[in-house]
Amino acid sequence: MLDLEKLSKEVEDQLQEKFKEIDDLCYFNSKKVIDAFNKEGVSEIHFNTTTGYGYNDIGRDTIEKVFSRIFNCEDALVRNQFISGSHALTVCLFGLLRPNDVLLSICGKPYDTLDSVIGITPNESSLMSFGVNYEQIDLVDNDFNYEQIEERLKKSFVKVIEIQRSKGYSTRKSIGIDKVSKVISLIKKVSPNTIVMIDNCYCEFVNKKEPTEVGADIVVGSLIKNLGGGIALNGAYIVGKKDLVKLCAERLTVPGEGKEVGPSLGANRNILQGLFMAPSVVSSSLKTSIFASCMMERLGYEVEPKWNEERVDIVQNIVFNDPEKLIKYCEGIQAGSPIDSNALPIPDDMPGYDDKVIMAAGCFTNGSSIELSCDGPLRSPYIAYQQGGLTYEYGKIGVISAIERLMK
Repeated sequence: MLDLEKLSKEVEDQLQEKFKEIDDLCYFNSKKVIDAFNKEGVSEIHFNTTTGYGYNDIGRDTIEKVFSRIFNCEDALVRNQFISGSHALTVCLFGLLRPNDVLLSICGKPYDTLDSVIGITPNESSLMSFGVNYEQIDLVDNDFNYEQIEERLKKSFVKVIEIQRSKGYSTRKSIGIDKVSKVISLIKKVSPNTIVMIDNCYCEFVNKKEPTEVGADIVVGSLIKNLGGGIALNGAYIVGKKDLVKLCAERLTVPGEGKEVGPSLGANRNILQGLFMAPSVVSSSLKTSIFASCMMERLGYEVEPKWNEERVDIVQNIVFNDPEKLIKYCEGIQAGSPIDSNALPIPDDMPGYDDKVIMAAGCFTNGSSIELSCDGPLRSPYIAYQQGGLTYEYGKIGVISAIERLMK
């Protein structure tokens, strides 16, 4: 019988150098956050809340200034009125695009929940139904097809280029900040007025730079992922150029009112505290992912990324090539969770997905994937997409629980 405690100790010894790198990253991003808090003079008064229209919500407005500093950009829209990252992406796309405009994805098909938003899956409320044209260029060997992108941009004007950094439910690698920087340089050289929009979900604080610092015009992410630190109860953010953020704000609320309205409803303190904790929590998630990667590779499974590869996001792929093994692993993650540990996750239909999906998420916040969670579509090659871990210790316990369930 395999001694998992002994194996985990061997793996941790092997990972000490990588863990030290993550600790250094955590310090860097913690310094970035505390500097933003200090420069914007965050005070207890900013925990106060508004209701109704949300006029003059100084806490909400200060949060957005803090986010602008962290992303080194002109403006930010950080709201609990966003119900998810997909909602924020939708607001952004509808805010920027008009009939007959072209939306171009240059990393293949976006995440499944945007299929109906774009119109890839026919929907009367989609962008395509409003006359927006959609095109995509696939990656080549996990990198952008620079030649094809340049040819397309020279052909006719593309209004928005969308880049999804994290892999979603695909088998490709996630996209690092260096590749993002390189392709943005090409885009701006060939078509300076094309808007570069980045889906940054799962990627914040995994590196020292964010996409707005390498030329992205607009960046979108969720607060129940990295930047919420496991404390924000919902919400998302849009950051970038002021005129573009204004368009998104007027799509979220009302044209002519934009950022001036939107009550915080008691969310300010949680958003601020979650952001404050985010560098540490992201670091714990990275350590959990690396630990899982090394453990599962030792047990003979294909993993992506490998434990010693550069990390772009907090997501760890484990390839099972067997639906039952995927299900068992997710059952073990659920069993090792603090909430609903006695629940048994089963594959089922989910809104926004074409395949049945199994989701394990014993979380304090429903759907929070900065907390240890694991999910995957029931389709070949049956990949588990694991992410999160509020602390490394709890993440390690959860991974060992999943391996124990798998071995049984």
